[in-house]
Amino acid sequence: MTTRLHGGPDHQGVPLHDFSTNSNACGPCPAALAAVQRADATRYPDAGYTALRAQLAAFHGVDSARVLLAASASEFIFRVTALVAGRGGRAVWLPPHSYCDYVQAAHANRLTVTAQPRDAQLLWACEPSSPMGCAHAGLAQLADGIDAHAMVVLDRAYEPLRLSGTPSPTPETAWQLWTPNKALGLTGVRAAYVIAPPGQCAAVAALEELSPSWPIGAHGVAMLQAWVSGETQDWLQNSLDTLRTWKARQIGLCESWGWHVLPSETNFFCARPSLPAGIDLPQALAVLRAQGIKLRDTTSFGLPGHVRVSVQQPAVQDALHNAWQQLLTSRQ
Repeated sequence: MTTRLHGGPDHQGVPLHDFSTNSNACGPCPAALAAVQRADATRYPDAGYTALRAQLAAFHGVDSARVLLAASASEFIFRVTALVAGRGGRAVWLPPHSYCDYVQAAHANRLTVTAQPRDAQLLWACEPSSPMGCAHAGLAQLADGIDAHAMVVLDRAYEPLRLSGTPSPTPETAWQLWTPNKALGLTGVRAAYVIAPPGQCAAVAALEELSPSWPIGAHGVAMLQAWVSGETQDWLQNSLDTLRTWKARQIGLCESWGWHVLPSETNFFCARPSLPAGIDLPQALAVLRAQGIKLRDTTSFGLPGHVRVSVQQPAVQDALHNAWQQLLTSRQ
């Protein structure tokens, strides 16, 4: 069985204080939560998602024919990889540090991972990136020099949670994958959508053929419809101001423990903890988890020795501070 490495609940249940997922700690967004709670689960959604596509298209200023729906970002990662493999693709290019589903989907479809973008038929980018929360170096040039039939997919899961910096220019040929549930603090509602590049009608049709009927249920539809509303967007912008304040405080705490904090433009950052003698990082994380605190080991992202830490409210930060001090004291 494939081991799924992710933040959030695990075999020990729901963490009391969860730093391991990048969900907006100001959430859930009241308007989006109310919409999900009002959703009519007694009926199928429109199988064509006609109204939802039109709303998402208007939000992004594109034609509705360019909007695809997905059960989640992970579902689309596997679907688009299957499309590339079915068209004779052989290789995938990934950022140096990236989400494990990209490579799992490649392996499931018998595609190799190449270090050279020009050798790939599917190229992944993520900005702001995960786990680093930074710009994707060379994003604007990623599509240069690659095969004309290659697909570049830009994962924009964390763009709505950008706290600083500005987006890099997006390649005109890039497919954009959006998952608003993190920004809304509703990660349990699984729904995503994709904005296709202009002139990709055949690829859009092929991806639709690979989709099961009703990839998104009533609750996902309600969340995405709420996502594009002015009330929700206003709430999101206000939450970013709060997250900036909380982030500065949290970084200060981490640095006071001797942790090396890496630069980040989002509501999460990576850090290398300063560990006491006689304990390694997995052991330290296990001690914290036993106290109800979960951090995300970034080894699966290709960044061993570090943790990814989402920004949390001050009371939760203080719980981590107390638990870390207790760990240090117990090892003296």
